[in-house]
Amino acid sequence: MTVKTIRKIIQINEEKCTGCGICIDSCAEGALALVNGKARLVKEKYCDGLAACLRECPEGALKIIEKEAEDFDEKAVRDHLEERQKAVRSTPCACAGAAVREVEKAAIATGSSKDARQEPMLTHWPVQLALVPPGAKFLEDADVVLIADCVPFAYPNLHQDFLKDHAVLVGCPKLDDAEAHLEKLTGIIKKSNIKSLSVVHMEVPCCSGLAYLARTAIANSGKAVTFKEVTIKINGEIKESPL
Repeated sequence: MTVKTIRKIIQINEEKCTGCGICIDSCAEGALALVNGKARLVKEKYCDGLAACLRECPEGALKIIEKEAEDFDEKAVRDHLEERQKAVRSTPCACAGAAVREVEKAAIATGSSKDARQEPMLTHWPVQLALVPPGAKFLEDADVVLIADCVPFAYPNLHQDFLKDHAVLVGCPKLDDAEAHLEKLTGIIKKSNIKSLSVVHMEVPCCSGLAYLARTAIANSGKAVTFKEVTIKINGEIKESPL
């Protein structure tokens, strides 16, 4: 029988939560998780009510309240963390490095043309579609570009031609989970009110699947979103004009 008492426990304001994931990394007990792009309390007994996560939330979406809840269970927390660690080892990435953040532009060295390089245009992190929450701030009212994994290796002027003034998502239609990508893209279009979605992919046949996913996601969302597709040749040439 579950015993409940009046005690302090975390409360999450879903309207304020953007799904950045920062609070999840700050909770040593693993009491929080991202579910459908929002922070959620996994189980009451995992939360110690000490509010370590509060100061980490940039949106002020967390607060400690007193209510009837399950008692904090240290043994259950240890078991939970062990299971979570096993899951981390079996997945590509489940770390603090996946937290949503803005990216400051790096200083560009001046001097000879030999030392010159493109000005970096990436303004946010993460970029992998699988890691980006649908409610991320950088997606709101944005022109979004979905880029196939291999494009940066073939097209040298990527930042100036495609990243500039765009929110960036990265994926591979052949090696990634296509169904998960379709669900994520559809959620992004529904929730973030994006203005346009452009897909940049390689000329190889399998890579065009990324454009198919994007068109399908737009159709599934029921929203009118401007769509553009750009194909990059293996030799680095571009078939269509830059965005």
